[in-house]
Amino acid sequence: MKLILAAAMLGGAILSMSAQAAGDAAAGEGKIGTCVACHGTDGQGLAPIYPNLAGQSATYLESSLKAYRDSQRQGGMSALMTPQAQSLSDEDIADIAAYYSSQE
Repeated sequence: MKLILAAAMLGGAILSMSAQAAGDAAAGEGKIGTCVACHGTDGQGLAPIYPNLAGQSATYLESSLKAYRDSQRQGGMSALMTPQAQSLSDEDIADIAAYYSSQE
């Protein structure tokens, strides 16, 4: 019985993560104005120091942007990314993540 309950809770958590990453890619395309300077319109980094975002998991992109926005991600490119992400709402982040994850 405990195993079934644990499995149900895990399944709910996974579904919740999927729901959180369900942004609107079409709306995201209109919100990447700042992102394109480093990550390009197609999600391909314009220089080796900028990571490619195309095809990355929307859940990963969303959690990363939120971590930058909330100053929870330190080091690396955080000095550049945190100020860029601070003006983004949860919906903006979900939409941007959906857009870049849909690129090849």
